[in-house]
Amino acid sequence: MRIDPELAATVAAVADEGTLDAASRRLRITPSAVSQRLKTLEQQLGRVLVVRTKPVQLTEAGEAVVRLARQVALLEHDALSGLGLDEEGARISIPLAVNADSMATWFLPPLARLSAEHAIDFDLHRDDQNFTARLLESGAVMAAVTSEEAPVAGCSVSPLGVLEYRAMAEPAFAARWFPEGVTRGALGAAPFVDFDRRDTLQHEWLRAMKVSHQSVPRHYVPASHDYALAVELGLGWGMLPLLQGAHGLVPLGGPTLRVRLYWQQWNLRSTLLDTIAAEIAAEAGRVLG
Repeated sequence: MRIDPELAATVAAVADEGTLDAASRRLRITPSAVSQRLKTLEQQLGRVLVVRTKPVQLTEAGEAVVRLARQVALLEHDALSGLGLDEEGARISIPLAVNADSMATWFLPPLARLSAEHAIDFDLHRDDQNFTARLLESGAVMAAVTSEEAPVAGCSVSPLGVLEYRAMAEPAFAARWFPEGVTRGALGAAPFVDFDRRDTLQHEWLRAMKVSHQSVPRHYVPASHDYALAVELGLGWGMLPLLQGAHGLVPLGGPTLRVRLYWQQWNLRSTLLDTIAAEIAAEAGRVLG
């Protein structure tokens, strides 16, 4: 059995755009043509590929087809470029997964340099570093910054460095909540800021300070810049990357938490993907501990 690359690319477009209508605009065909392509491939494979919710959801079979579509597009781009046959102005979309703190501190400069030299459209997917590898498995991205050292099936992995975090607070907040120092009792009452419900950095630091995070007041601020601003405004204390700068905050002591980061990418012989990996690794080598 053979999967038609055009049909696979249609599934990938639907996954990227979220609806058949949006995919039709990207592919410059009618929504009914998109639907017919999906139906044709599903019938050929005997599998449901897309659950037609809003946004659509890929089944496990759909994820496999999307991985194939992205790999074919990448390898075709490399081949045409190597032969000097790529169309002038032709661009390729490269989906990458990255954690929010890396994006806010060191990840974007190498992408800007790459974009200046190559016809790339970067499609960034943000998630916690403990979960970005899942986006590789699903085929949503070609590479990811992750805290997982064990390679995802079909991927290679290389170390990037360490992102260091320190517990920080606004001076007036520290004076109010820790008048006698950062004691266990004070930590049990002082509110802190969580990035989201997947963020465990504050919990790990509290555990190191022998305090359970379960009953401690907290705020959720799910964006790196806004998270840092919330701490700077005295909404609560929080773990901030050393790379982000303190901006007049005071350290609360305790351990500096070190998050090891890795680069995982599809294990393909792709000149473009390797070029991206090399530029990101060089930047990480300059700025990460």
